[in-house]
Amino acid sequence: MPGALCYVLADTHIGFAPPAVDRALLDFLDRRREEARNGQPASLIIDGDLFEFWYEWRTVIPRPTFRVLAALAALREAGTEILWIAGNHDCWGGAVLRDDVGVTYHVGPWNGQVAGWRTRIEHGDGLRATEDRRYRALRAVLRNPLAVRAFRWLPPDVASRLATGSSQASRTNMRARDGGAGLRQIALGYLAAPDGPELVIFGHSHVMTLERAPHGGVYANPGTWLDAPTYLRITPESVELRQWDGSAEGARLDALDRRAQEPLRGA
Repeated sequence: MPGALCYVLADTHIGFAPPAVDRALLDFLDRRREEARNGQPASLIIDGDLFEFWYEWRTVIPRPTFRVLAALAALREAGTEILWIAGNHDCWGGAVLRDDVGVTYHVGPWNGQVAGWRTRIEHGDGLRATEDRRYRALRAVLRNPLAVRAFRWLPPDVASRLATGSSQASRTNMRARDGGAGLRQIALGYLAAPDGPELVIFGHSHVMTLERAPHGGVYANPGTWLDAPTYLRITPESVELRQWDGSAEGARLDALDRRAQEPLRGA
C-alpha cells in the first residue's frame, strides 16, 4: 500500500452490530473521503469481518451491507486505495467487491509495504495450531469452490438467515477465549524471524493490541467496533491505536514509534 498514511480497521460485523456501529463507520469513511477530495489521501486496510455475512449472488447482495459498500465505493472514487483482507465472516468476496466497489480483495496472508513498514497482515482465523484445528477442517469445506457454488442455489433470504443464524448462535463471547494470547504468540514468532516483518497486524480476536516485540518490530490488532470504534493509524514514524470520536483523527489511545522505546501515550 503506497503512501505515507494508512488506516486499519477490523471486525465491525455490520449486519450484527447495533445501529450505532453502522453510523460510526459511515462517519469515519465519510471523513476519510473528505480528506481525499481535499488532497490529503490515505490508504485504508480492512482486516476482515467488515460484515457479519457476505456472499455474492449474481444479482443480489446482503441488504445490511448496502450503505457501507456505497461509502467504500465513494471513498475509492475519491482516490483512496483500499485493501480488504478476507475474514472468516466475509471470505466469499469476488467481482462485486473488486469490480463494482473497487477494493483490492485478498484471501490469505498479505505481505507488503504499509506506510513504509514491512508488514504482514492476516485476519487471524485458523492460525492457532491446536485450538483452531477443527475450525480449519470446517473452513476447508466452506471455502471449497463446489460448496461456494452450491450455496448460490439457495434463495438469498434463506441463505442469509441460515448463515447469520449459525454465526450468531456460535457466539459465547465477543472476544477470543484466550484473550488474544494465541495470536500474540504467532505474531511475535513472525517478528522474531531473521527475515521477518517490522509490523504484524491481526484482527479476529477482538482484542485491541499494540505491543513492541522483544527483538524489535510491532504487533498490532485494531480490536472490534462492537466494543468501541478503534482503529490503527500508521505513518512512517509510528503506529497509533485510536478511537473514533468524530474528530479529524480520533482520540489517540496508544502509540509506538519505529525505535524500541516506551509507548507514547495521551491525546
